[in-house]
Amino acid sequence: MDIYDEIVRLRRLGQKCAVATIVQVNGSIPSYESAKLLVREDGSMVGTVGGGCVEAEVWTAAREVIETDKPRHLNFSLGQDAAYDNGLICGGQLNIFIEPIAPQPRAFIFGGGHVSKSISKVANMAGFATVIVDDREAFANKERFPEADEVYADEYESVFPKLTITSTSYVVIVTRGHRDDMRVLRWAVETPAKYIAMIGSKRKTISVVKELEKEGLARQLFEKIYAPMGLEIGAETPEEIAISVVAEMIAIRRDPGDEWRAASKSIFAHENLRALLK
Repeated sequence: MDIYDEIVRLRRLGQKCAVATIVQVNGSIPSYESAKLLVREDGSMVGTVGGGCVEAEVWTAAREVIETDKPRHLNFSLGQDAAYDNGLICGGQLNIFIEPIAPQPRAFIFGGGHVSKSISKVANMAGFATVIVDDREAFANKERFPEADEVYADEYESVFPKLTITSTSYVVIVTRGHRDDMRVLRWAVETPAKYIAMIGSKRKTISVVKELEKEGLARQLFEKIYAPMGLEIGAETPEEIAISVVAEMIAIRRDPGDEWRAASKSIFAHENLRALLK
């Protein structure tokens, strides 16, 4: 199996992996400079950097790299001391670089109106693959969204099973009405999406959350909703709204921890919303 083909396949599936590469060699080693080992999220591997305990340590480090999204350098000396562990006395030294490979973040945009059209364009320019979903074929088509990876024109509940939502997915809810927004949100909060945003006022958000709670959805499911969506820049036009939303998506994509969420517009970051939701 070709490692590069596998990287492309995993990214399309929304799965992370890590690639370890021998970047420097001094002396004799049981492999060669530029040799690669790919480690998938499930721990399975493609390729090799020489086998033995060196490869076992690289595998362990690669799992950490996948978890943290931070690259690592490892140095090995294959002298007499390594003989008992590796069964190899090559006498050489090697440096291995392990890099995380993240899938392209995907923005699932529900609704095909003017705001959605602008969000899709701006998100695409910012490095997000976009998927458009609307129950109206006149609004969900490739002519209207030429930059989108996928476009679905069908009832939302029919499309949900076809979508692969992962921890690198972004869900943006901008349908044509309150009830449709609620249909999508009901499904979205139970996915592992990294970001869920819904258009509308604080009052609308409160109303939707309360209705879904009456249906039995747990309060903690709504903690990852960003509403009103987008950064507070005074946006009014569809283009301005798109910029504010994608800027918020970028901030979350680049945040290495929970600092952004703690200071963000997640609905539970608003003291007044928390009080009204009681």
